[in-house]
Amino acid sequence: MTFNPLKEKGIPIEKQLRTWKEIAGKPYNKTEIDCYSRTRQILMNGIEIEAWNFKHHFARISDNTEVNKILAIIRRIEDMQQTTINWLAPKDQSVLETTLGYEQVAVDLTAWLAQNEPDNYVKETFDFGLLEDFDHLYRYSQWAYMMEGIKPDAIVQGQTDIIIGRPTQNHHNDNAMRLRKHYDKNTADPKTKVNILTLLSGEQQTHNYYAEHGFAYGNNVLRQTYAEIKDVEEEHVTMYESLIDPTESIYEKLLLHEFTEVCNYYTCVEDEVDNKLKTIWEMFLEYEIEHLKIAAALVEKYEKRDPQEIIGDKAVLPCRFKSQKEYVSKVLKEEINKRLDGKPEMGYTTTDKLSQDWESYRVQEKVGKDGSPTEQTTRIITLHKGRDIVKADGKLKDLEVELLSKGLEEKSLAPNTVKSKEMETIITDYNSKKNN
Repeated sequence: MTFNPLKEKGIPIEKQLRTWKEIAGKPYNKTEIDCYSRTRQILMNGIEIEAWNFKHHFARISDNTEVNKILAIIRRIEDMQQTTINWLAPKDQSVLETTLGYEQVAVDLTAWLAQNEPDNYVKETFDFGLLEDFDHLYRYSQWAYMMEGIKPDAIVQGQTDIIIGRPTQNHHNDNAMRLRKHYDKNTADPKTKVNILTLLSGEQQTHNYYAEHGFAYGNNVLRQTYAEIKDVEEEHVTMYESLIDPTESIYEKLLLHEFTEVCNYYTCVEDEVDNKLKTIWEMFLEYEIEHLKIAAALVEKYEKRDPQEIIGDKAVLPCRFKSQKEYVSKVLKEEINKRLDGKPEMGYTTTDKLSQDWESYRVQEKVGKDGSPTEQTTRIITLHKGRDIVKADGKLKDLEVELLSKGLEEKSLAPNTVKSKEMETIITDYNSKKNN
């Protein structure tokens, strides 16, 4: 059946206040939770923060008392929703364990969105970011094992491969180069608009989590690793938000934010296997249906437009979490050497076609002058364990050295870079000792 949220019945806004006991409920059990229940919890936390933050920005440029009162009421409810979702994470789930969950969100969500994105340029942008988050998962996995003895596969539960992606030290660009061509609000599919807002919300929340928790460990290289990857997340937020048409009116943007929330909660309800979480998603879906209707009424009143011109007449499915190994592997093999071209067309190129004055070289050489923390991560794990931790099927695992060779940019490498020949020696020595 087609789900048109504008035709569905929500919970009246005056009935959406809850008690503190209801708001700050009991967390999930980290040893029992399905990995994709965790990813839904992480994503919806980011979705709610984006919605809350947007309404504050709206209020700061609005002198309409009626609208500001509506924004204030909804914003408070959504802040309570965010508390409920964020408080689902248990106190015994470490920052590194949670971090692996964040990167699993980034990899599998981005891969799903890329395969279900109708705009080819937006899809290409999603694919580009995908390989960077994939490498972040690999780097953090080494630390999870070294610092806390966590086997990364216990978090991702075999659903997401762990192997090197486009090396993190090569993610640092002139940030203006991250800007992409935006869609046309009048012709873009509502699915494209929801996909971008969904991914943007997830990446923004990842940035914020690393900003708020990356200093929590005493190991200075790990602290620097969080700082380095947090910087890449800033680039991702810049990249994804630039895809949005800036000429959308503030009421149009409000409607799209509420529609994005509805679509994500609807997908969570359909997919959730944990009964406790499913009940929360169902309740918040009904809340957001009401918020959407309020936003739609504002569009009708102040812009004299039919809301369905903006969001269509059915929900889209932005966050269908499932294993994306095959697709990620394909993109990894084909696009690990892809780079931003820095041209006015805002396209892409490959490492072999970069000019000597490519703007991002200046950035990479500066920030990597004293070494790259993510490269040092690989060096430390080889001393600790004998080699890096890789969790992938044999065919992909055997390509690690080849992928590393293809993915690195020779011109701007940090002095502590683990190059392909050294990695090959590390792996050979490890296998030899293991077999003897």
